[in-house]
Amino acid sequence: MPTVMTHAVVPLALGLALGRQRISPRLLAAGALAAMLPDADVVAFKLGIAYADDFGHRGASHSFAFAAALAALGALAAPWLRAPRWRAAWWLFLCAASHPLLDALTDGGLGVALYWPWSDARIFAPWRPIEVSPIGARFFSARGLEVLWSEAQWVVLPALSLGIVGALLRKLMRAPAATAPRRGRAGQESAGQEPAQ
Repeated sequence: MPTVMTHAVVPLALGLALGRQRISPRLLAAGALAAMLPDADVVAFKLGIAYADDFGHRGASHSFAFAAALAALGALAAPWLRAPRWRAAWWLFLCAASHPLLDALTDGGLGVALYWPWSDARIFAPWRPIEVSPIGARFFSARGLEVLWSEAQWVVLPALSLGIVGALLRKLMRAPAATAPRRGRAGQESAGQEPAQ
């Protein structure tokens, strides 16, 4: 898995690109949590559930079905999230689904059970450039620094770059409307000057 913090970068970058008018701060925070939530399944290790089990790490919580369940909760909580129901649902689905899709790009561990409960097959992407993160205290090691560098190259920097470009494009598209002179009732410019004759 990429580290849990890296999973939150995807919704934060998308939220930056789309802006507060489309993605409210509450919806943005919910998306970041939805992107990190699948890794709560590491508690399975403490409960004696095997890694390869349906409810083990990268199992059911890393499926499109899990993302859809979070989307349904988002639709119910839409008024609190300050978003239309369809937007809250789609946003939480995309954020939650980004987690297993990123995990499928890692070079270790088991694949992700994207199609659970219809299939318990663990899937990896054909291209796997992201170094898998060690679980637990081993993260604070030389290996952990390698993982952070890998995530910075393949997830953080590209996501933030797209977020910044999206935000700049959004501002550029809004700029002409904001700088156009306003017209009064008679069609005259209302900047305090008489129209040229």
